[in-house]
Amino acid sequence: MNILGKVTLRIILVLCPIFAFAQQQDKYAIIPRPVKIIAGTGSFTWSNSTKIVLINGGKEFSPAVDELKAFSLKCSAQSVPANKVVLKYDPSINADEGYHLIIKKNLIEIKVKSTAAAFWAIATLKQLMGVKVLATGQVGIKTIAVPCVAIEDHPRFAWRGVHLDVSRHFFDLAYLRTMIDRMAYYKFNKFHLHLTDDQGWRLEIKKYPELTSKGAWRKLNNQDTVCMELAKTNPDYTLPQKHFKMVDGELKYGGFYTQEEMRGLIAYATNKGVEIIPEIDMPGHMMAATHLMPWLTAKGKSGLAKDFTEPLCPCKETTYEFAENVFSEIAALFPSKYIHLGADEVEKSSWKNIPQCEELMKKEGLKTVDELQSYFVRRMEKFFNSKGKKLIGWDEILDGGVSPTATMMYWRTWVPKAPKIAAEKGIEMLMTPGEYCYFDAQQDGGSLQKVYGFDPYNYNLTTAERKKVKGVQANIWTEYIPSERRLEYMVFPRLLALAEVAWNKNEENWPDFDRRLQVHTQLMGAMNINYRMPDIKGFAEKSVFVDSAYLTIKKPFKEMVVRYTTNGTIPGLSAKILPSKLLIKAPVQLKMAGFISNGNKSDVYTIDYEKQAYLKAVTGKKLESGLKFYYYPVYYKNAKSINEKDLKAEKITKAVEIPLTETAPSFATRHVGYFYAPTTGIYTFALRSDDGSLLKIGDKVLIDNDGMHFSIEKSAEIALEKGYHPFELLFVEGGGGYTLQLQCKQPNGQLKAVDPSLFFH
Repeated sequence: MNILGKVTLRIILVLCPIFAFAQQQDKYAIIPRPVKIIAGTGSFTWSNSTKIVLINGGKEFSPAVDELKAFSLKCSAQSVPANKVVLKYDPSINADEGYHLIIKKNLIEIKVKSTAAAFWAIATLKQLMGVKVLATGQVGIKTIAVPCVAIEDHPRFAWRGVHLDVSRHFFDLAYLRTMIDRMAYYKFNKFHLHLTDDQGWRLEIKKYPELTSKGAWRKLNNQDTVCMELAKTNPDYTLPQKHFKMVDGELKYGGFYTQEEMRGLIAYATNKGVEIIPEIDMPGHMMAATHLMPWLTAKGKSGLAKDFTEPLCPCKETTYEFAENVFSEIAALFPSKYIHLGADEVEKSSWKNIPQCEELMKKEGLKTVDELQSYFVRRMEKFFNSKGKKLIGWDEILDGGVSPTATMMYWRTWVPKAPKIAAEKGIEMLMTPGEYCYFDAQQDGGSLQKVYGFDPYNYNLTTAERKKVKGVQANIWTEYIPSERRLEYMVFPRLLALAEVAWNKNEENWPDFDRRLQVHTQLMGAMNINYRMPDIKGFAEKSVFVDSAYLTIKKPFKEMVVRYTTNGTIPGLSAKILPSKLLIKAPVQLKMAGFISNGNKSDVYTIDYEKQAYLKAVTGKKLESGLKFYYYPVYYKNAKSINEKDLKAEKITKAVEIPLTETAPSFATRHVGYFYAPTTGIYTFALRSDDGSLLKIGDKVLIDNDGMHFSIEKSAEIALEKGYHPFELLFVEGGGGYTLQLQCKQPNGQLKAVDPSLFFH
């Protein structure tokens, strides 16, 4: 083992003993992966005597230099060979955010074309320095060995964003700074703050002080009560007490940022290479304002309308006076050239049969309320432009027509043609489809690879149209994310997968990314990030035995301690340690969780063991290959509701697939036939779907994965006699892009897609 290997091992054992590095090449475990890496030999020794030299750079590089100097302060004095770090402006580099990082034994040379590139080079350097540079205050850290390497790097997309909704649940300035630090570490450069919504107004507007003195505070709502109920078994759902305050004699939840505080946050972000983009969501999602100013709506009242809350009225000049006053202060406060208008989920039906709206529509030649919304968006865009700003809106801005100079943020996966339509109109796009980029969606073992597989160009775009895709973004909506720990659990490590999509992703890199992620769990631990740990594997949620069985699990980390209970309680640190093989001889419900030394805890897993006899096979049937397929182009809330009167088409399929070139936005399917068990034994099935699904084998429901939800996998075992068994799979898609996958593990086999040769009808 070389010097770096010894240093790395010492870091793991002393600072963050999660697991050992698997291979020496993990010293280059950088996320996102650089475009070009040439391995070196030996290492550069970093200490407090390391010199920082700036060449051909002005004061714009001072924040980057300060970042470098900060590393030295974390090392205690020691006599080391003279060495230095040179940061050099190099106009010959092609990409604006491109950098070259060359690490030799006595010299680190950073060549950049821009200040932004300097930040990304330093982020890479930080990752190469490993846990030590993150271990503030650790005793005995005197030097850091940085592996020699030559890197040439630049980003795939100019916009690499993170969105945070601070309206539904509030996050204070200290935590926003922490978020910015972590974004910069993984080379995200846009921080989109969703500052207003129905649940709270979070930024001071001097023209309308009541927006924050009253609009920033609320009584507990239905989202809060859901979190409070979940907090009974998971403390990460607890609403922080620091966000409660007595307002008008009542204890209320909320918070806001003054403009002065926001200036400080903007400066902090700028000094990390991150741009803050404000969103004031109009004309919908405005109840925090309309409760105070109901005259801003078409009907002069606030509250819930048909599907969403009453929006601002686009037919009143008082609306534009209010909006322009607000956005004048926003434009003056935020240096970003972008302002996000929102313009999503607008209850446009509230504008129907309103005399003022009918008069305006007639005057402007508008035929629909969609066009009325576009009138509002276009008028606001002109105002933004007058302030030197560009408008961003959610993809609803396409409805009714939009200016080609606006920027569209694509999110509605159930409108897959939206990117193509926008590109044909010459509109720039930011890609954040909910299927991949909504990190408030619940996770399971497949979520991370799902994000990594996101292709922002996969919308039938031509080569020329792809140039309109300016970047990607993670969106974090906080209806059910009340705390910092819950936020981190939902975001990490998915954010790392999206970082690679945004910077330099190749689909074939997944195994390599997965390996590098093992190193970054250690780094995230050193940063005190409450990341979601990889799954414990090797079991089904519904497990069976005939006489007896052994539970043998696979831990993601060698050092993880798995504890379990059999009395229905959540396992804690005092629960029994799960042995390598646990004998099961009677029906039991077992709960287990993994614990690591930094205090993080895995998900809690529940296994229900049932004693079964082998299900008898069907005999006397003359069968053919394949399954009968039935299609119902109707919206159902769940698979149990499928009605045969809605049947539209039927076919024979070879496997579990949907053999249609086009489907309705919402639909249901049934696959019916027989599953052939090649041998008598215990079979495991895993069903992943988005939305609901039900798997029946024999005369019982084996897996219930029903209801409207994001992509979730559920698994179950069944004892089958060799031969044919009745099979039925029901599926419903509510809209937004579907997933339907069925895997099977035969006795003594591996879990994989069901072999089509095992299906008959």
